[in-house]
Amino acid sequence: MVDAQIAHATQQIRAAQGGTSPRPVIESFFDEPTYTASHVVYDPVSREAAVIDSVLNYDAASGRTSSDSAQAILDFIKNENLTIVWQLETHAHADHLSAAPWLQEQLGGKLAIGAEIVRVQEVFGKIFNAGTRFARDGSQFDHLFKDGDSFRIGEIEAIALHVPGHTPADMAFVIGDAAFIGDTLFMPDFGTARADFPGGDARQLHRSIKRLLSLPRETRLFLCHDYKAPGRDHYAWETTIGAQRDSNLHVHDGISEDDFVAMRTKRDATLSLPNLIMPSVQINMRGGRLPEPEENGTRYIKIPLDTL
Repeated sequence: MVDAQIAHATQQIRAAQGGTSPRPVIESFFDEPTYTASHVVYDPVSREAAVIDSVLNYDAASGRTSSDSAQAILDFIKNENLTIVWQLETHAHADHLSAAPWLQEQLGGKLAIGAEIVRVQEVFGKIFNAGTRFARDGSQFDHLFKDGDSFRIGEIEAIALHVPGHTPADMAFVIGDAAFIGDTLFMPDFGTARADFPGGDARQLHRSIKRLLSLPRETRLFLCHDYKAPGRDHYAWETTIGAQRDSNLHVHDGISEDDFVAMRTKRDATLSLPNLIMPSVQINMRGGRLPEPEENGTRYIKIPLDTL
């Protein structure tokens, strides 16, 4: 069966690589405390741009937030005279708070995520006892992408691909000849994302990865995280489809779905929850917006005991 969305993305990638459509320029920013790579992708002609997976700094010990990481992105955008048309989230992150609302206030752009965020909101809305006033319909975002939706950044074509498994709502954004794939894959020497969060599924993750790996080998991949694999002394967040197919530790060509599921299930059982999962999911399922202040003017994050 032909995957029409992948065929569309492949055509788009080859057009960008062949010079018949614009090739995006990409600037990445790495937040070492959360090991997160954020990306600014833009059309060099129109100067229209998108910000992908931005970070709002959060100190767990003090409960303080700051916009230091996002400020670096803001400064770059202003210096390059870019116009932001999208604030994109690949999924509701469990390891950092999103700075998309803060950047949107400064720069504009539609805040967007995958349409299946409603499943995450339903599950975690119950976990955090968010109450009936918390809408579980994705309305905290300006746009909800479905699989195969097309969009543009200036003259650059882009397509959204639903790649669930890590979470139900994961999206990859193929923009020109570059794919921004969130947590689905890491660098080849580190492997793949976990699949044990509520709504995650290792078998589904394998199928999503294989779908991505059917894109042209030359496709540039931009990742959301890096943790320095053993033996590597620098952070990295850019690779290619070909490099993943040849040498990804967990899912290179020749690894069967059953073998992957067995490996992923065994490995996930040894992992601790991310340090910032409680504040991150609680905030990010709301579009990155902080809770409303209570009667004393202070905002609070809930920590459910003995639940996760």
